[in-house]
Amino acid sequence: MLSCAAAISYSDKTMKPLFFVAALPLFASGCASTLPPDVIASGDLAASQAQVRPLRYTSPVSGYTHRVPVDPQPWRNQNDAQTPEGDAS
Repeated sequence: MLSCAAAISYSDKTMKPLFFVAALPLFASGCASTLPPDVIASGDLAASQAQVRPLRYTSPVSGYTHRVPVDPQPWRNQNDAQTPEGDAS
């Protein structure tokens, strides 16, 4: 019973500073002297000097290769086939 009361009083003591730390930036941002600048697009985009590459269509399945399920192979043979030639040391 004593440990339960100690846990409750401990959580009450640590909750107040955490609430203050979370509320302080919100309060300070409300006291800002200026608003952030508006981000808007320019009205005359046709006259801009930006270089834009032309768009080219590419199919979303252009690199697809059909694969079918195969039976399991012994892993040692596949591992030996992929090892580099030469001495390991």
